[in-house]
Amino acid sequence: MQVDTNKFSWFQVPEDIKQLLILAAQTWEDTSKSEKYMQQAIAKTGEYTEVLVAAYRYFYYKNNYVLALQTTKQLLDKIKEAEKFPDDWEQLKPILVIRKEDSQIRLYLNAYAASGLVLAKLGDIEQAKIISGRVKEIDENNDFGAGILLDILTRPPEEDD
Repeated sequence: MQVDTNKFSWFQVPEDIKQLLILAAQTWEDTSKSEKYMQQAIAKTGEYTEVLVAAYRYFYYKNNYVLALQTTKQLLDKIKEAEKFPDDWEQLKPILVIRKEDSQIRLYLNAYAASGLVLAKLGDIEQAKIISGRVKEIDENNDFGAGILLDILTRPPEEDD
């Protein structure tokens, strides 16, 4: 199948990866076929974090939350390694606060917040609360939606009258 990858010139990845992502989108209705294309694109990710973002969205909207979470963790690990982030949250938090407007840090916070959402979808409510609470502490403008998720997860159930 011939694909015109020039339509997506803003997506800065090699043409072969771009073609795989387009094929995954074009075969959306055939999940096994489209997922095969997506997995091939992920295998070629290299330094292209955009591929992992696309894969996360693909798996999320396919309701494959396990693979969405796995992809998000890959993205977080890739950024953590590139930025040489510490493992401990208390050491990492000030770095994120100071650099929260940097594009890589915003991507990290977005992915971290997304992992909280996916964990909630998978039923790990306590871990989702921890993650969304952490992101909310850094994100006073609620750019990443963590505050909304935390509110939903901690809201007391409404009583029937």
